Amino acid sequence: MNDVNLVEIARRFECKQATSAVALSTASAPLADGWMAFGGVGSYINKSCGYGFERDVTDAELDALVDFFASRGVEPKAELSPFAPQALLKGLAARGFVLREFETVLYRPLQAGEDLSKLARGAPAGLRVERVDPSDDAAVRRFVEVAGSGFVPEGESMPAVFLEMGLKAARNPASDSYVAWLDGVAVGAGSCEVSDGLTSLFGTSVLPAYRRLGVQQALIVARLARGLEKGSDLAAIMSSPGIPTERNAMRLGFLMAYSRAVLVKPGAGLEPSP
Repeated sequence: MNDVNLVEIARRFECKQATSAVALSTASAPLADGWMAFGGVGSYINKSCGYGFERDVTDAELDALVDFFASRGVEPKAELSPFAPQALLKGLAARGFVLREFETVLYRPLQAGEDLSKLARGAPAGLRVERVDPSDDAAVRRFVEVAGSGFVPEGESMPAVFLEMGLKAARNPASDSYVAWLDGVAVGAGSCEVSDGLTSLFGTSVLPAYRRLGVQQALIVARLARGLEKGSDLAAIMSSPGIPTERNAMRLGFLMAYSRAVLVKPGAGLEPSP
């Protein structure tokens, strides 16, 4: 990819974020050229994204955004790339949206015939990464428990809404789930979705006792290989800034594409979403 078009990368990635959320939602609605999705109070798919690329978002649509989430008892949330038009930012600010956090999106070109085997050379002997059979209920549940472990405080149980959404995601025909095994222990897990030439990597965790061993990098490589197998020309991964996911991805050839902003509208009686 000699001529990198970061706006196009953002358009592709944000569109995928939106359609993936809709696929897992219990309620959704279009918003301009993007979508709004709701998966229940406390669900990580409660978000709006993918808009602001093809056309402006009207005042009526921004009001509908607020109502979509507030009527369901959760904070309205807007996830935006830095290429969002100024009018959209002003419209959200006028309605009381505030910045909650930034997320980093990284990208890596994929080339047909590329040899990825050398990327995971630092993995411990005996580590193997296997794709999960979505029809195997026990395997799916094991995957969800491991993949979700890094998104809840250590020692705490996974919230029911997380577990339910994780099971649904792992059974989604559009996604592939992987578990890393070492000495008979499921030590890490992660997923990917491949569509329209883009491989999106997400939902990765490694058990605390097995971190810094190359497990996450092996999981990334396995999903890159899946992307190549399905004809992708681009891989992307989203991370909180400065965490191991970001560093591991960059060691494997990912580059920073952009920072996305997560905006929310707090209000009395409205529950925040992860």
